[in-house]
Amino acid sequence: MMNIPPSLNTIIGQQPYPLLFTIISGSHLYGFPSPDSDYDLRGVHILPVQEVVGLETGNETIEISEVRESLEIDLVTHDVKKFFLMLLKKNGYVLEQLYSPLILTTSPEHQELKSLAYNCITRHHSHHYLGFSATQWKLFDKEQTHQIKPLLYVYRVLLTGIYLMQTGVVEANLIKLNEVFNLPYIHDLIAQKLVGKEKSILSDVNADFHRGEYERLRNKLQEAYESSQLPEVPSANVALHNLLVRLRARRDEY
Repeated sequence: MMNIPPSLNTIIGQQPYPLLFTIISGSHLYGFPSPDSDYDLRGVHILPVQEVVGLETGNETIEISEVRESLEIDLVTHDVKKFFLMLLKKNGYVLEQLYSPLILTTSPEHQELKSLAYNCITRHHSHHYLGFSATQWKLFDKEQTHQIKPLLYVYRVLLTGIYLMQTGVVEANLIKLNEVFNLPYIHDLIAQKLVGKEKSILSDVNADFHRGEYERLRNKLQEAYESSQLPEVPSANVALHNLLVRLRARRDEY
């Protein structure tokens, strides 16, 4: 269990709408926060009916970035309908947020949503992880200095995607993933990130080696997609609709 700075709960308590859940994402979730890493908070809020059906609608997305007690905090919450619609697409971000074990606030419907969302996972979520890994590899490869963070993201994203295709389970923590995949270089990369700055530089980099591993794992993810037993399309539409209606109707109970 990680220690939760009080300022995180303070900013959550100041939000204008009831929250279905809030969690910690980013490097803390992935298992490699640097001492100066910011806190990425993500969650789902519930707009009142009048701010959904009226002429003056509420904010579907709320974003706050500020420094509190020397901590950089980045908070993003989506209205429950927007979040549900993203769940029905091949969006790995929202799955990782929903299943994050670093929970700040929760509710019975949060737990219900976790159960329903398993029926949102399809083999086509692999495309999210292939695209994200390509973006992170470009960030790592274009810099002559080679920062550790984008390289760790490359490995985290690819292993998350492969594991999801093979098991149907969302696991975003690189340390836990490597207990399955046993890549010998992951431990040292994480160790450097944990003691260095957020934008620390990789020492003794062998870019050709990591390029080879990146390409190998991309191919493995593609193979996992092709052989995956996950469904082609989500089947949670009706259940999510019913949950959304209940949440709107019972919003004032939160």
